[in-house]
Amino acid sequence: DYIEAMWRMLQQDQPDDYVIATGETHSVREFCELAFGHVGLNYQDYVVQDERFMRPAEVDLLIGDPAKAREALGWQPKTSFPELVQMMVDADLQLLKEQNR
Repeated sequence: DYIEAMWRMLQQDQPDDYVIATGETHSVREFCELAFGHVGLNYQDYVVQDERFMRPAEVDLLIGDPAKAREALGWQPKTSFPELVQMMVDADLQLLKEQNR
């Protein structure tokens, strides 16, 4: 998705700034549920939250608005969040498999 967005930016007559995003928001918890679930595990058995690493002034909601990219470039994301997480896990599993040969 991102490479296609970059390619579309390069096809423009004038350079401009674009937000390449899905317009969705996802939590670390959701990421962990999807990633661990993809391999049949419960993330709660492996992930712990340490308050020492919590940011005191965390933003409640981060979400990118891809409207300009959609309108000017005709771009929109094609890969869903669950698909992306699955691709990431599968890539890591493949690396581990190759390292353990």
